[in-house]
Amino acid sequence: MLNLKSYPAINWNKVNNELTKVFWDQQWKQMWLPEDVAVSKDIKQWKSFEYQNTYKKVFGGLTLLDTLQTNIGMNEIAKFNPDLQEKAVLTLFGAFEAVHAKSYSYIFTTLCNNDEIEEVFDWVEKNEYLQYKANRIADIYTSIKEDDDESLWKAMFASVMLESFLFYSGFFYPLYLGGQGTLRNSSEVISLILRDESIHGVAVGYFAQNVFNKFEVEKQNELKVWGYELLLDLYQNEVKYTDDIYAETGLSPDVKAYVRYNANKALMNLGLDTMFPEEEINPIVMNGIRNEGSTFDFFSQKGSTYTIARVEAINDSTFDYSNLK
Repeated sequence: MLNLKSYPAINWNKVNNELTKVFWDQQWKQMWLPEDVAVSKDIKQWKSFEYQNTYKKVFGGLTLLDTLQTNIGMNEIAKFNPDLQEKAVLTLFGAFEAVHAKSYSYIFTTLCNNDEIEEVFDWVEKNEYLQYKANRIADIYTSIKEDDDESLWKAMFASVMLESFLFYSGFFYPLYLGGQGTLRNSSEVISLILRDESIHGVAVGYFAQNVFNKFEVEKQNELKVWGYELLLDLYQNEVKYTDDIYAETGLSPDVKAYVRYNANKALMNLGLDTMFPEEEINPIVMNGIRNEGSTFDFFSQKGSTYTIARVEAINDSTFDYSNLK
């Protein structure tokens, strides 16, 4: 008889952690497709929009980061995570990251011609600041080792930095414009993506905290230093990236404040102390998030311009399966 390895099967009838199931259920309740948002209604405004170059670069950068998270990030973290239910949640998140990446292409296809699109994707491959953060994060993802909680935690930390921090220099512009009623439907796509990223950042941050709590205090302090140094390095690069892509708009100071705000949120998702002092965020961007029809809270609705059924909030009845057969 062959000496076969014994592979376990995932058993959702015995939930290891109720929050893991909440993350799974809520992500499915947020199911959406970009084609169901009427981005074509933005075409008229787009034709006379002054800062098309900045807008296209913003979406090009977001596309690269979501491509990285789809093809490397979630896959590698899921691969080395020993918890089968967390592994399933991470795999599900990866599928939604693929939807996000495709969403930007949908906006490009709706608003731009083929030559413009090719120009943006050529710029993505050549921009040094964009490629720096992609390489920095990817190197951490591909350094995870089997049965090594330290490298797994570092990868989870990097994932939260990407989803709760680095995306937001790009999210700023469509939210800023949407908050003023400009290119509103494209902004709605970002609102839907942002809500997904919110649950991803919270969930992966929570998984990371569970790993972090296994370490002795000395190792925890060592990892904190590593994490803050990584964040500072990414932030310094993000400042240069922001100055580069927002040069023609005069919005760089506001974008940087928004980036710092979300860097603190990323640290909070990881259960760590914040790094940057509190400061006022551009109220138009906050309006772009909170505007009726936009959805920042991932336990809320899908959005006013989205044409599929709305998502119901989680409550006690969410977990009542007595009527199922």
